[in-house]
Order: sequence, then structure tokens, then C-alpha cells
Amino acid sequence: MLSYDRPYAAALPHPGPPPQGEGALVYPVLVPDLLHASPLVRIDTEHTKLSIALAFASGVSGGLFSDALDRATIAPSSWEPEVYAGDLFLEQFVSLCFKIRIGAQEPTMATRHLANVLARPPDDVNTIHYRRAIVAELAGSPVLRRSLEQLYLALCQFRTLLEGATAGRKWDSNRRQLDVLTAIKAIFDAMADGFLSAGSGLSRLRSFGQRVRAGEPYKALSDLLEYDEKLASVNLEVRVGADGKIRDFEIRSVQENRTNPFRSPAWRRWLAKFELFLRGYHFGEGEVMARLIDAVFDGVQDELVHFVQLLGDVEFYLGALGFHDAARASNLPVCLPTFVRPDQPRTLHGLFNPLLLAHGATPVPCDVTTDRHTTTVLVTGPNSGGKTRLLQSIGLVQLLAQSGVFVPARSGSVALARGLVVSLLQETRADQAEGRLGMELVRIRALFERLPPGAMVLLDELCSGTNPSEGEEIFELVVRMLTRLEPYAFITTHFLAFAARLERQKTIPDLRFLRVVLGAAHEPTYQFAAGVAETSLAAHAAKRLGVTGEQLAALIEQNIRRTGG
Repeated sequence: MLSYDRPYAAALPHPGPPPQGEGALVYPVLVPDLLHASPLVRIDTEHTKLSIALAFASGVSGGLFSDALDRATIAPSSWEPEVYAGDLFLEQFVSLCFKIRIGAQEPTMATRHLANVLARPPDDVNTIHYRRAIVAELAGSPVLRRSLEQLYLALCQFRTLLEGATAGRKWDSNRRQLDVLTAIKAIFDAMADGFLSAGSGLSRLRSFGQRVRAGEPYKALSDLLEYDEKLASVNLEVRVGADGKIRDFEIRSVQENRTNPFRSPAWRRWLAKFELFLRGYHFGEGEVMARLIDAVFDGVQDELVHFVQLLGDVEFYLGALGFHDAARASNLPVCLPTFVRPDQPRTLHGLFNPLLLAHGATPVPCDVTTDRHTTTVLVTGPNSGGKTRLLQSIGLVQLLAQSGVFVPARSGSVALARGLVVSLLQETRADQAEGRLGMELVRIRALFERLPPGAMVLLDELCSGTNPSEGEEIFELVVRMLTRLEPYAFITTHFLAFAARLERQKTIPDLRFLRVVLGAAHEPTYQFAAGVAETSLAAHAAKRLGVTGEQLAALIEQNIRRTGG
């Protein structure tokens, strides 16, 4: 059993319940980081700041946001995506299940960044609780969710204006930059006003927005935009003819906005122009406005770098809510599981495979229970009984739980794992030097090379391509060696007699058994119960696929008649 006073404990202590009063904590406001309890700047600040400045000046950035997010660092994690992400189809899961829909809009997401974040669950348990608190608050508050969606749309608008979506149009440069500044102000306002009731880490958005709005750069930004929108109010009297066309109009009054600091009286504006003309300076109103725009932009530029990171953070939560909505729409509830110690039971009720849901299939939920986490569970049953899908589901539950978001189960309890190693697919390659036995041995060695103590292990059809007697010997060796690492292991096998002997003799400690439950007609029900399967249903599968002696004989006779033999 793992002891929590080991070095491992510093990275993954028993999570227990969230800290008391977590919702009332005052979070730092300098960095509106929504992904980490201790706020981090994870993007290249100087490079991103320069890119934003160039994009503001030119109107073209070439994917500024996605490039910065793709290179963003991730908080410390003991998980290694290369040993599990492929077999869990993590990128497909993110692109198909973590979709964002806001009304009729489905914005383009930085899916690579989102996959990187999910692939590396944080070692810091406080960060897991920090994320769970945000997810729970968003799921329970339609008001806060709408506020986050509106903030996201404002960030997307800012990205669109910077990244040259209007490139190629004939558009006044000052007008475009004023539109960018308008989008910037909308983001600050959305952060300051939209999260007044937030008690989770979402309160960082409110604190950040209010801090910015209290500063002189924001006031200059507001005054410039007000000057642009409301230099003066004009009262017109319009005369319309019987045909509906304007015949004449008369200006009844003009009232200038005298309170705006950018406004000068007309005589002073003409006097300034005349004085500059005498000194040899020749420039128009547009050049003056350009200088004002640049000055205002320079004042808020340092805060804009956080918008790039924030976009990725917001997508993390809106994507999780999108998964929540899609699952519930198919009558498949999801949950934030309870965290327990490794020596306590694992319970997953209503577990389903979200990859099936993403591809249009209807998953059949099941319940999985083990009396503790630190066990090796042998899963037996017929082909197409759901064993491989079960392993994928359990792996995704562990990954999503430790990432702090919803898992594909109605309810459950899980213990933290130090890592995840998955081997579900073993494809034959044209350049492989070994036969099937050799490849299986390479697979086993690779497992032990990368497997830390206290990790989750998911192995599909261990030793299935070897001689049964030799395969069983290797299989038993692997299971015995795994026990020393106290893993959370699930292994599928077709060695039914071998599994039954292990269950009967109980010579390997902490070994448990699950079997596919069959229906009355011996068809898989995609449910699982304790024990070892009694049959692989090979005869039923052969009959279903047309490989009985009678069916093969009929094919032979058909071929003989066709060739005239």
C-alpha cells in the first residue's frame, strides 16, 4: 500500500473534501488564470506581446492565439501522454466531445491546447479542487455560465479582429484599430461585471476586470471610444414627401460632448492647426487620431497578453460543459466523482464510453465496483462483449477526474493515480523484426519501463498472440510483478481456464475478477459482474459469422459448382 508520507505523497496527497471555505477565498488578481490554484503565466509573454502589437498595427497575425497556446507550458504532472493518449483516442475525444455551442454559434477552438491540458492532469491536488469548484459553479449557475459564454465570444471577436479576418478589405486603419479597442473594452467590462456572484476561481475574472477598470489606461480607453462614438449630438428636422423620400432636412441644434477630455473647442483646434502649419508640419485629422489610438493601446497592452491564455482557459470549461450537455441530452448523466484513498472501494455507476457517443452510437451504461483501487482486475468474456470499451471508459474516467472535470458516469468514487499506462491496440507493422510473441514481450517490457508505483494500468488481451501454455506462464509472471507496484490494473484475457485457476487458488494477492454478463440467449449485455466467464462464445460467434462446419461445407460446394469441378 502506498503511504502518504512518501515523496509521492507530496505530489498526490489524499485529496479528501475541498478545503473549508474554498468558495470564499480571495484569489490573486494580477493573472486571471482559471486552471491553477496558484496562478501561472504559461505563455511566452514577450513574444505574445510583440505579436499582439504587430497584429494591432498591421491587421494580420497568422494564428497568434493558436500558436501561443500550442507552445504554452503545462503545470507539473507525472502523467506521460505518449503511453496512453493514442489508445484512448484523446484528440478525437477532445474534438468530438468537448465542443462549444453558444446559441447557433460553434466557435473554432484551440483543440491542441485543450488536449495538452487534459493529457497532463496536475500533480497539485489544490488545483484539481480549484477546477472542480469552477465546473460545479458553472453547472449550477446559468447566470455565470452565460457570463462566461459572453466573455468567450468577446475574446473570439478580439481574436478575429487581430488575426486578419478582414484582411483584403479596404478598411480605414484607424477604424479597424478603434474596433479592436472596442473589443478590448468589452472584454474588461465582461470580466468586471459578469462574475459578481462568483465564489469559485471565477472571482479572479471579476477582480482582474475591476482592477483594470480602476486604472488610468482604462479611463483613457473609455474616453477615446466615447469621443469616437459621441463627439456631438445633432438634432435634425426631416421633411418627407408622399413618396416616402426625404425632401429636405434642417439642423435644429448641435450639442458637443464637452466633458470628454479628448474634445477641444473648435477655435482651439483651428489655432493648433494654424500654428503647426506655420512651423512646417502638415498632417490631417487621421494622423492625430492614429497617435491617440497608439497611446491608448500602449497603456493597456500589458493586460492584453492575458487574453490569449484566458481564451484557452475558458475553452477548457465551456468544453467540459459541452460534454456535460451532450451526454445528458442522450440520457447519460455525468458527474464530478468523489475522491477516496487507494485502499477504499472504486465505484462507478452508469459508466459509459463517450467515444461511442461521439460517433453516433448509443452506449450501454454499466456499473463497475471493486473493493479497493490497488488491485489487478482480470476481465473475461466473449469478443464484442465490451471489454475493450470498458478499459477505455475507465481510463477516461481517471484522466478526466484528475483533470478536475466531469467523468462519463452517473456517480462514482476514484482514487488519485500517479500516472496511466494503456496498451489496447497492437497493430502488425511491415517493418517489425519480431513475431507476435516477440512483439508481446517488447510490449510487456515497455510497460515496466514506464510504469511508476501507484499508476493505473490498462492492458487488452495480454499474451493473446502466444502459445497458450507459454502465454499463461508469461501472463502470471506479469501479474505477480505488477503487484509489487501497487497498480490500479485492469487486464482483459481469453485464457478462461487460467483465470478460473487463479481465482480458485488465490495465490496472487489483490487479484480480482470481472466477467461479461450474458443474456438469456447467450448474447453480451455489456454489463459486468464479479467472477470469471465460463465461455468465450466462440461457437455462437462462428455461427453468427458463418464459420460452422455446415456453412463452410456449403461454401465449398458452391465454389465447386461455379468452377465446374
